[in-house]
Amino acid sequence: MSDLPTLPVTFRPGRTRAVLLTAGVAIFLVISGVAMLLEKLGPGERLSFVVTGGLIFWVLAQLARVRVVADDSGVTVVNIASRRRLDWAEIIQVNLRPGDPWVFLDLTDGTSLPALGIQPGIDKQQAITDARTLRALAEARTLRDPDASTGQDQS
Repeated sequence: MSDLPTLPVTFRPGRTRAVLLTAGVAIFLVISGVAMLLEKLGPGERLSFVVTGGLIFWVLAQLARVRVVADDSGVTVVNIASRRRLDWAEIIQVNLRPGDPWVFLDLTDGTSLPALGIQPGIDKQQAITDARTLRALAEARTLRDPDASTGQDQS
């Protein structure tokens, strides 16, 4: 397929990521600023405000780090608290059905892996395009057995 992107390619929810990181920075700055402006706070209390702002930023940054990276040998799915490497042959199907919060990868072991790096939240059209691209990449690279597709038996 000639319209496939050159690998490696990274899929991530760009607008959602920008919103999360911007909100994280803003929250950190506001909480830290409030801590410095409140004259009756002691150093420990000020520090607790700054640490709280830092924790909020860290959580939002973890939410923003989700991505799906496709390369020649397979796909790496980075979700909020996990990272999983898949060979192309392990991916049976790439699904983004109406109402799904993100893409799901159906795998050869019978499980389904959520891929939060492609999600229709803020930019639905981009998510649909990314899901179609990942599906086309998986189909193009998942030629498990060339003889099986022609009906020839290898036994």
